[in-house]
Amino acid sequence: MSARHRVALLLAVFAGSLGAWHALKPSWQAPADPAEVRLQDFRDALYFPIKEFLGGGNPYDPAAMFAHWPVRQDFNLYQPYHLLLHSPFALPGYRVGAVAFAVLSLLLLIALAILAAHAVRRVVPVSLTVTTAVVAALLVISQVGKAQLYVGQVNPLIALGAAGALLARRDRPGWAAAALALAWLKPQYGFPLAVLLFARGSRRVALTGTAVAAMASLPIVVLLVLRTGGIGAFLDVVVANLTHARSTGYGAVDSFTSQRIDIAAVFFRVTGWAPPGIEPAALAGVLVTTVRLLRRLDQPAAEPMADLLTCLAVVTCVVHQPGDVLIAVPAMAAVTVSWWHYRTGAGWRTAAFAVAALAVPFLHLYTVDSTVMSLFGSRTAVTIDGAAVVLAWILAVAAALRSTGTRAAPRLTALSVR
Repeated sequence: MSARHRVALLLAVFAGSLGAWHALKPSWQAPADPAEVRLQDFRDALYFPIKEFLGGGNPYDPAAMFAHWPVRQDFNLYQPYHLLLHSPFALPGYRVGAVAFAVLSLLLLIALAILAAHAVRRVVPVSLTVTTAVVAALLVISQVGKAQLYVGQVNPLIALGAAGALLARRDRPGWAAAALALAWLKPQYGFPLAVLLFARGSRRVALTGTAVAAMASLPIVVLLVLRTGGIGAFLDVVVANLTHARSTGYGAVDSFTSQRIDIAAVFFRVTGWAPPGIEPAALAGVLVTTVRLLRRLDQPAAEPMADLLTCLAVVTCVVHQPGDVLIAVPAMAAVTVSWWHYRTGAGWRTAAFAVAALAVPFLHLYTVDSTVMSLFGSRTAVTIDGAAVVLAWILAVAAALRSTGTRAAPRLTALSVR
């Protein structure tokens, strides 16, 4: 390790440690109060839903959750295996569980940084230790990274699963399938990712990972069906859950206060118009377009670009929030390095612009948000992240089109991936 590397490592460890300490503080400070924003996802999507499940109830029933527990949001349709996977954090008291979950989330962010370092090393030889430390530090001091610990989101685990599935799909398909099963924890991650992996030739990974997630959830579904009073009654609960989600300010496609970053919601906030069927149309349009391009990017040198396009398609085709862009961190790092080393390759400059646009949610800090809100209003403030992510997907599509053109193809295939 050179002197420059040692300095970079020390600075990254110092900055990352300060950022981690600041991000962990809400876990031992926030009470279990429905008016509290800190740890709200841990409270509403993990701790009390699991309490309801362990107590013999059905946490997918919004009426039951609001009647029995101090929650502000309903428990969305997470994969049922989530109720067992995270049950250790609901067994102790609220504060102990919150601290333990926050520490685990921090470790998962570091693991995601390790995957990013490996993704970069596929392009150029780098120090895994230094690259991991730098990426981890950037994550914990970024807006997206801090938000995971501040509100207690499960995105670090899902991001690790999605990124792991993409990186391991060729060399370690068994591990990739297990990683995809983790990404299925939220179906809006698992479904599009499985479709895109299947389209990229990783059919075994897509089918096995989906099957593992389904089999892990099946016993819990059976138990909930029995508790609810039959399949019909259970399906009524599911419909009630979806209906409630669509009526909330944070979940409805036609909400001016929603922070959704998918194409359908961003289109509404920009234009004020939500055409009938816009959500299924956006889902189908993004997936079909992306699948066609991914098949043309089936070259080792194009792997970083294909991974970035895959991650962007996942978060723009269906309901997602700004923190969900965490899944693209390894692909962002790999594309950035690829552009830096192979700037003459067709499409890489456009791909770098896509990374720059995708960086907006990571940089959209509180002071920036307050300034934008005071100057342009709340509607603009909640639209910036989504507009940037949609722009990133458009730029990634353009980069893929350029790199697979008749003139650009020889340049791209000439790039070497070490």
